[in-house]
Amino acid sequence: MTNQQQNLTIEQALAQANAHWNAGQADQAERLCQQVLALWPGQTDALHLMGLMAHAYGNLDLAIDHLRRASLAPRAPAIYLSNLAEMCRQAGQLADAEVAGRRAVAMDNALVAGWNNLGIVLQEAGKLEESLTCLQRVVALQPDYAEAHNNLGNTLKRLGRLDQARACYERALELAPTYAEALSNLSNLLNDLGLPDEALALARRAIDANPRLSDAYINAAAVEVARDRYPDALRWVDGLLMHAPLHVGALGVRATILRRLGRLDEALADARRAVATAPDNGEAQNILGEVLQAQDKPEEALAAFDRAAQSLGFAPEKALVNRGILLMERGDRDAAKAVFDQVLAQFPRSASAWFNLADLHRFAPGDPAIATMEALVTSGGVQGQSDRAALHFALGKALLDAGEPARAFAYLDEGNRQKRATFAYDADSIDAWVSAIIEAFPAELIQRPAAAVPDSALAVFVVGMPRSGTTLIEQILASHPDIAGAGELATLQNMVHQAGGYPALASALTPENEATLGRHYLDAVKPLAGSRHRLVDKMPSNFLFAGLIHRMLPEARIIHVRRDPADTCLSCYTKLFTREQLFSYDQVELARFYKGYERLMAHWRAILPADRFIEVRYEDVVAGIEPEARRLIDFCGLDWNPACLDFHATPRTIRTASVNQVRSPLYASSIGRWRAYAPHLGPLLEGLGIVPEAAPVEAKSAAKPAGKRSKKPEVAL
Repeated sequence: MTNQQQNLTIEQALAQANAHWNAGQADQAERLCQQVLALWPGQTDALHLMGLMAHAYGNLDLAIDHLRRASLAPRAPAIYLSNLAEMCRQAGQLADAEVAGRRAVAMDNALVAGWNNLGIVLQEAGKLEESLTCLQRVVALQPDYAEAHNNLGNTLKRLGRLDQARACYERALELAPTYAEALSNLSNLLNDLGLPDEALALARRAIDANPRLSDAYINAAAVEVARDRYPDALRWVDGLLMHAPLHVGALGVRATILRRLGRLDEALADARRAVATAPDNGEAQNILGEVLQAQDKPEEALAAFDRAAQSLGFAPEKALVNRGILLMERGDRDAAKAVFDQVLAQFPRSASAWFNLADLHRFAPGDPAIATMEALVTSGGVQGQSDRAALHFALGKALLDAGEPARAFAYLDEGNRQKRATFAYDADSIDAWVSAIIEAFPAELIQRPAAAVPDSALAVFVVGMPRSGTTLIEQILASHPDIAGAGELATLQNMVHQAGGYPALASALTPENEATLGRHYLDAVKPLAGSRHRLVDKMPSNFLFAGLIHRMLPEARIIHVRRDPADTCLSCYTKLFTREQLFSYDQVELARFYKGYERLMAHWRAILPADRFIEVRYEDVVAGIEPEARRLIDFCGLDWNPACLDFHATPRTIRTASVNQVRSPLYASSIGRWRAYAPHLGPLLEGLGIVPEAAPVEAKSAAKPAGKRSKKPEVAL
């Protein structure tokens, strides 16, 4: 230390320290602060500056310690408490942040930074109305403060006031056109509004403005996830993880993408890394629970959801919904309903809770829940595109239950329209693709000798249109003690995508590489079978690959489930799928896809051997389950077991759109169900070539179980 520095007064040393810090000379600034603190331990201004320096260099704990000590002084400026509030917020210490923030604005009622920081803290704590008041005060105090408009937009978005939030983000960008955070937040909002192209363009602009803004990468990935463009989404996330390898949000998004791709072990590793990095992060705990749920580890998943439910902010709502869905999948309808009721008591605008509760609940005419949901889709209600679509489908189901088909289809048509507007779908390309599959797999290819694939008899594929009864058939099979039901596996689809374009890969098939594909598939699914002799892969869309399945797994069985075309398509049209069924949200496109499906199945029926490919009609199973169940078990090469007749009582996790129906006994009321709604299905019936007056009426011969049928849900799988 120079003599000149030793002769400085405390005021002079602090002035020089601030000058050095502002000039980027941190070492000199720190030495001067330490000199002051040696002479005057606890000196407020020196501690504050030391805290700012520690924060700038990434030592958040040390920064908070310095600022806590600085704020202890009776005359500590309000801005010091405001800065402490922000640093506690960044550390996830929201309770301490709120205390410091409230003290700051109590000391200085006109402190713009204080109201701004408190508003953000309250926003993250889920105290949105108070946050709104704080941030509106900031805008009133400083109307040209772009950051305040951005922060106000964030609170309004979380309140569901998307139009007002959008206006705030746009005002922030008028004031600061390259403001990266506002660009990123507006991107996120437009994605929620169902405008993915505009959203992605804004995320790109945000990254150009600030290449290290993590939220912009995550928002870009979210756009691609919403469009099922998972490789593109991974590229955005991996780009972020290159310079922030332990970013909790990025790890969580990556885990979600990998889960959807069926790469569950990798997803679990990323989810656990996210939780290890931030154990109190509720969103990370939710994602971990979702991966564990996909791995059929329900107890561990519930524990993760419970931890998320205890966190602050917005994770608790999602955690409770996730818990309800898991209980629903396990067949515990009463417990699931109780959870969704709890969610709605705490979060009455929760579209996810209403959507799932509607699937569990049988609505009577005049049910007050219908009016409550209708209020949420009127002006001023829920504004997010995906939430509004979900509510429209929930209302459609509720009003069908209540016997009001005209009102029901008004909501269903609008829900389908909203969903259809979020993606591109080319029916001509799908027709051409089906033709290409038929051409690529002629009878000669199917009949040529195949290489032996040990254990290929393990695999049983249940295929067909969604909502045609595939879940019912899997549940009957999985009730046999020697058969494991694996649900809807993405394994085959992922393998096909990795092997090259489909069906172009057919031209390169040889017995050797067919066998390699078969072994890779078995290696991936064998752990799911445990000690059982057969494993059911119930991905309905595997009907596209039936010829390839026979080539790569010569001993595998393929069961094609058929159901009345109009009943099948009606059931698709009235369902908002978790997995994307892009053909199902427009009656004309749905009918056209069904005709293409019929054309392809007629081809497989003609060329696949009868001992490897059979068909079962849903209506036949309903009319007499035992002979059809015996035929299925015999086809699988196993001895009969009567447990297959009690399929609805089999305790297993079911992860499909038919999760609730398959828990009930069979009823014939789902056969010919479309007739009651024919006036609302004109484009669909025309596309299927069905004239309602001329269509034969199916016999409804299924026996009724004991009890009042009117109180039982009908099966529509």
